[in-house]
Amino acid sequence: EVLGEEFLDRDPRRPGPGMTRDQERLLSEIGTFVTELCWRDFYQAVLFHFPRVLSGPFRTTRADLEWPAADADLLRAWEDGRTGFPIIDAGMRQLRATGWMHNRLRMLTATFLAKTLLIDWRIGERFFMRHLVDGDHAANNGGWQWCSSTGTDAAPYFRIFNPWLQSKKIDANGEYIRRWVPELADVPAPLIHEPARDPGVLETTGYPAPCVDYAKQRAAALELLAPRARGSA
Repeated sequence: EVLGEEFLDRDPRRPGPGMTRDQERLLSEIGTFVTELCWRDFYQAVLFHFPRVLSGPFRTTRADLEWPAADADLLRAWEDGRTGFPIIDAGMRQLRATGWMHNRLRMLTATFLAKTLLIDWRIGERFFMRHLVDGDHAANNGGWQWCSSTGTDAAPYFRIFNPWLQSKKIDANGEYIRRWVPELADVPAPLIHEPARDPGVLETTGYPAPCVDYAKQRAAALELLAPRARGSA
C-alpha cells in the first residue's frame, strides 16, 4: 500500500483535508518510520564526531556527575525482571528471552535503572548491548544518555517516568504483563499494575514486593541530578 504523489508534502501530524482515515493512518506510520531513521542517523553522527560518548556523558556539564556505587541486589533484580514493578519486569524478561523490546519499554527500563535505582547508565547500556539482537552502539548509547539526562537532547533531569502510570497508559488491560510475568496472569486490572497494593497477591503469586520505595528514590534522583542540570536541562 502506498500513498499517491499528491500526498507527498503532507505533514504526518496534520494531514489536512482530502485523505481517508486509512490514508491518514498510513501517513502517520510513514512519518514515524522516517523519524526513527533520522534518530538512527543522528546518533551515528554523534558517535562519529564525539566518540567519547561511549565512555562518558555527551554533556560536559555532566562530566563530574558521580553515580552512587551500584547496589548489586538492585542491579540483579533489574536484570532478572524481579523488581516488583510489573511493567519493568515484563520488559526485562522479554529482553532476556527474545533479545528485543519495544522502544517505549527500553525508555522505561533504562530510566528506571538510572533514575529510580540510581545506577550508572553505562552499566545498563552494556547490559542492553549484550542482549539486544538489534543492538547498535550509537542508538543504544544515545537512548541511554537521553534517559539519564546526559545526552545531546536529553530528557530534563526531573522527567522521571512513573512505572505505574506508564503501565496503565501503555498496557491498560495488563496483557503484556501477563505474557511476560506469568505469575500475575490471574491478577485483574488495574491491580496487576501495582500488585503490592494487595499483600495477599504477593503471597499467593510469589511475585516480589517493590525493591525500592519509589517516592524516596525519586527524591534522591532529583537531588543527585538537579545541581548539575541547572541551566542545561
